[in-house]
Amino acid sequence: MPTPDKAAAVAELTDKFRSSNAAVLTEYRGLTVAQLKQLRRSLGENSEYAVVKNTLTKIAANEAGINTLDDLFTGPTAVAFVTGDPVESAKGLRDFAKENPNLVIKGGVLDGKALSADEIKKLADLESREVLLSKLAGAFKGKQSQAASVFQALPSKFVRTAEALRAKQAEQGGAE
Repeated sequence: MPTPDKAAAVAELTDKFRSSNAAVLTEYRGLTVAQLKQLRRSLGENSEYAVVKNTLTKIAANEAGINTLDDLFTGPTAVAFVTGDPVESAKGLRDFAKENPNLVIKGGVLDGKALSADEIKKLADLESREVLLSKLAGAFKGKQSQAASVFQALPSKFVRTAEALRAKQAEQGGAE
């Protein structure tokens, strides 16, 4: 029979899994409290890093419909719940893990799809959403400029051709 405290913890974790678009499981063995505080700051505003109990978190993940993480709930586990840009949080975890080898990225889930530790590192290599959107906007702007040049070239080419025909016709008409 679960205690009310455990039931509340499971309900809270279930809600976090449902409300976040990504969750990354890590092993934090050997990190100090100061390092964990630094890690929380490096994840950004849209992430919450929580040290969790494996059994309760596994139950919460299953209740949220995520059963692909069951094998990762071993050893001391902490979860980064991401509600914003998952790339920013993945970069924060990757960079922190480079400086602090005690942080081990186990895996995670992104929009319901399971991710391995390597896939999370690949996600961290992506550019941020804002950079990708600005590149897309630049590409659209460039294509519009090219289209405008093409559309502008057609009438001017027509005018030059018509003028050349008129001049040729006047030249031939003047010779007869």
